[in-house]
Amino acid sequence: MKDNYEVPKMMTKEDVTMMILSAKKQAGLTWEEIADKIGMSPVWTHSASMGMNAMPRDKAEEMVRVMALPQEAADVLAESPTKVWEQAVPTDPCIYRLYEIVSVYGPTIKALIHEKFGDGIMSAIDFDMQITRVPNPKGDRVKIEMSGKYLGYNAW
Repeated sequence: MKDNYEVPKMMTKEDVTMMILSAKKQAGLTWEEIADKIGMSPVWTHSASMGMNAMPRDKAEEMVRVMALPQEAADVLAESPTKVWEQAVPTDPCIYRLYEIVSVYGPTIKALIHEKFGDGIMSAIDFDMQITRVPNPKGDRVKIEMSGKYLGYNAW
């Protein structure tokens, strides 16, 4: 009888993210193409691939098939995420600019939401987002459209 044993390493969301990124690069696919193949939006597909959303079982199975991942990855993709991110100001220029926009305009967005809807928030759960390229003679523009369900605060 063996006195000790090795506990097998369980696949993590970070492991699956790295597998997806590697498979995406090797296949030369875009997020649009991957999203089309699994029947979801590119924004949601990327977010779920980065471990920030749980995939419904059928979408997880489809992602495993499309990206040729190990079957165990479907279980990981379907798990509820723990959403943790660094609290420091981001240094990536693209992410920093979005952070800057929220830092500068966040209070304005909040005030206008409160004026139009009352005391509450925009849901990031019942939410969708589109990112499009808009041609412009002065240089193409990035258009980000976000739509989230309004959730009023309860008083009791």
